[in-house]
Amino acid sequence: MKSYKTEQEQFWAGEFGTNYINRNQSNHLVASNIVLFSKIIAKTNQVSSIIEFGANIGLNLQALHTLLPNTSLAAIEINETAVTMLKKFDYIKIYHGSLLEASINERYDLTLIKGVLIHINPNELATVYEKLYNFSNRYICIVEYYNPTPVELSYRGNEGKLFKRDFAGELLDKYPDLKLIDYGFVYHRDANFPQDDCTWFLLEKGNK
Repeated sequence: MKSYKTEQEQFWAGEFGTNYINRNQSNHLVASNIVLFSKIIAKTNQVSSIIEFGANIGLNLQALHTLLPNTSLAAIEINETAVTMLKKFDYIKIYHGSLLEASINERYDLTLIKGVLIHINPNELATVYEKLYNFSNRYICIVEYYNPTPVELSYRGNEGKLFKRDFAGELLDKYPDLKLIDYGFVYHRDANFPQDDCTWFLLEKGNK
């Protein structure tokens, strides 16, 4: 396996990342994503292209394809097994590699990251923020665990693999032209369409 810059990248590119796939395959998850993204996309205007950072096997992109069947979709994914599964969807353009190393020429109407920033080495967040911003023509969508201040938690018995903070707030501070369009929370006990206690934020780029 390729050697990566951080232990977190190695973690997700390797066996743990592959086992994660087996725990997270469900039509119910796609249904919950359709409901979630319908709320978010309703706040946007004329999104014709989306790229997801850390797409895994494409559960979010499947939902977005249902909502926006004519929108071009792309994925950046580090885990080889996940990439193999993504290839089943001919409507997804795939970039196989680490977010930290991603370098693409295309720009997308919306950049999306969901449940991935929490697993990035905190020292490398600025790099990911820069790519979320630079790869976007207009919108940035973040769906993550939220905490007002940075905190690290144990993740399935692993240390140094889960970090919560105000990711959206840090992006807003880093790029003054960004504005907050909307935000919301999805509870894991939602009776019909649960998510894993995620807080979502939709940001829009303005004129500098």
